[in-house]
Amino acid sequence: MTASALRPSEMRPSGRLPDALRLVTLETAVNRYAEGSCLVSFGHTKVLVTASVEDGVPPFMRGRGNGWVTAEYGMLPRATHTRGRREAAQGKQSGRTQEIQRLIGRSMRAVIDVKALGERQITLDCDVIQADGGTRTAAITGGWVALKLATAQLVTEGVIKTDPVLDHVAAISCGIYRGTPVLDLEYEEDSNAEADANFVLTGSGDIVEIQATGEKRGFSRDEFEQLFSLARDGIADLVKLQKAAVGG
Repeated sequence: MTASALRPSEMRPSGRLPDALRLVTLETAVNRYAEGSCLVSFGHTKVLVTASVEDGVPPFMRGRGNGWVTAEYGMLPRATHTRGRREAAQGKQSGRTQEIQRLIGRSMRAVIDVKALGERQITLDCDVIQADGGTRTAAITGGWVALKLATAQLVTEGVIKTDPVLDHVAAISCGIYRGTPVLDLEYEEDSNAEADANFVLTGSGDIVEIQATGEKRGFSRDEFEQLFSLARDGIADLVKLQKAAVGG
């Protein structure tokens, strides 16, 4: 029996159809002190994102009248099957951590009018509570919600005149698992995928970033197009959830 002939319950560990997201929830106002916050869940993956607004920008941005959005990312010690040491205890961040937090920052800045933000910095702190694949895509999707809530508060308080958030941005993973392109990989699929990719797209469908890797083999352009199609549809669903989370 080929992978494409398998019934959904036989092909994917969760029993999902190839084009099905995990259960995604975006819970807001989970931190009473942060200007914006969101607890995002993609199945068993859970990330707490807080958005903090600070007056002033990094030195390289000063005097331009523009704002800045950045991110920090980390995994709690027992976010995975075994306890990992806090990176602070090791004295340095891993290359993976640095790469992910830069990705989150780039993704947010792609949909922000930095001039409208003024000389302020918004920092997204993305803490992985539980990891089952797709932590970076969950952080980006929930990060937008926290960011939007923070900028909306700035507008409400009269700190800025217009909301600097120009569009939605969300992210999703896709991969080729047992010969079939599938959406939103959980850990078991991710660790056994023949190829995998992370797609970051805006609400209007523009590409912010694509990370695609052949893990066990190369993949064809046709397979990439199938992954991209899955991602576009999945992100459209995520944007709907984002709109509901922030009230429109």
